[in-house]
Amino acid sequence: MAAKIKKGDKVVVLTGRDSGKSGEVLQVIPKENRAVVRGVNVVRKHQKQTMQQEGGIISKELPIQLSNLAVADPKDGKPTRVGFKIMDDGRKVRYAKRSGDLIDG
Repeated sequence: MAAKIKKGDKVVVLTGRDSGKSGEVLQVIPKENRAVVRGVNVVRKHQKQTMQQEGGIISKELPIQLSNLAVADPKDGKPTRVGFKIMDDGRKVRYAKRSGDLIDG
């Protein structure tokens, strides 16, 4: 099945402690059905000092379940479902079901 959420997409979090927040997808992990989103699911981690890295408390994003994410509509930024269309030139493109706008291309 074609991917509905891809790297670089603008997404909105639907549920969880970060619900309502939006951000850009940094990485998609299809095997685990998860994605890393900028500014969402941020945890503070105690980092031990090494030769390469400074010690202290760092903030990093952890993966979030794909079912808790929805692509942001290009028109108004609200969450939308994703559909697929075959264009006249044979390309398969994603579109927002809410407004009908193309997401890519």
